[in-house]
This record gives sequence, C-alpha cells and structure tokens, in this order.
Amino acid sequence: METPEPLKSYFDRLGITAKTVAHRPLFTVEDGADIRGHFRGSQTKNLFLKDKKGQLWLVVAEQNTAVDMNWLQKRLLSARLSFGKPELMEEVLGVTPGSVTPLALINDDQNRIIPVIDRKLAEDFDRLNFHPLRNDMTTEIRSQDLLKFIDACGHTPVIVDFDKG
Repeated sequence: METPEPLKSYFDRLGITAKTVAHRPLFTVEDGADIRGHFRGSQTKNLFLKDKKGQLWLVVAEQNTAVDMNWLQKRLLSARLSFGKPELMEEVLGVTPGSVTPLALINDDQNRIIPVIDRKLAEDFDRLNFHPLRNDMTTEIRSQDLLKFIDACGHTPVIVDFDKG
C-alpha cells in the first residue's frame, strides 16, 4: 500500500503539481473548520460505500453537498448502499476511517472501487483538497489533475450532479 511519500512521486511522474500541508489529525469535515481558511479551493467529503451486491463506491463530494443514499443508489443503478466496513476500506484503499480520499485509489490495484465525483468538484472548482492517505495532512490539487490521477490509477469516475437530486 502506498503512503504520502510515494504518492508525491506518482504525482511527479504524471506532471501533477500538488501542495501538502501538515496539521493535527482531522476525522470529519467539521473537525477542520478552524483551519479551512488556510487552503484554497474546495474542501471535500469522501464516503466509502458498498452496495448489497458487493460493489464498492468512493463518493467524493463538495463538503456542503447533501448525499441522499436512496437517490444516489437510483442514480448509480446500484443495489442498496451502505457504508463499507473499516476493515474492507483498509484492505482495498489502505486507509483508515477519517483518512478516506480519492488519492487512495492508487492502492486499488484490482479496480474494485467505482469513484463517484460531485459535478461541482469536476467543473466549478479549480482546486480541491484531500488527505494524502492520512488525516494529519491536506493536499491541494487541481480538479483536472484529480481526474488525470484517477484515470492513471485505472479508474473511470462517474460524475454526478447532486444538485439535481
């Protein structure tokens, strides 16, 4: 499983410029409210989900986006969605709760996860912020570079407009 240091090397190989800042561990979007002003771009929330048929999903949404699981499962044509177990998250993504990030797709070498990206993140924001596989750091990356990274990891994201739900 990759860690923040090899992740930076992977970015370099892809020509992606990213800025990483260390801070105290953050476990929820609310935990980082007092330091949010130090980062440009959108803060995000990331949900590791599993449907009843066993398909894994990683939902990456703008921090204030309401994620209605019933609406999302219909939109994705998936079976009933629920949160994935921490053990499964660690097995597939190599991260623990509080550190979920699309940057962990680098560890999903079997392509078990389908990434779901909030349309706002892909189109409305130039810069996005994510944990780089651990929750005591935040990495700022351009939205188009995130899509480039996801593609390089062998995944095809589903772009969802949560505002049309």
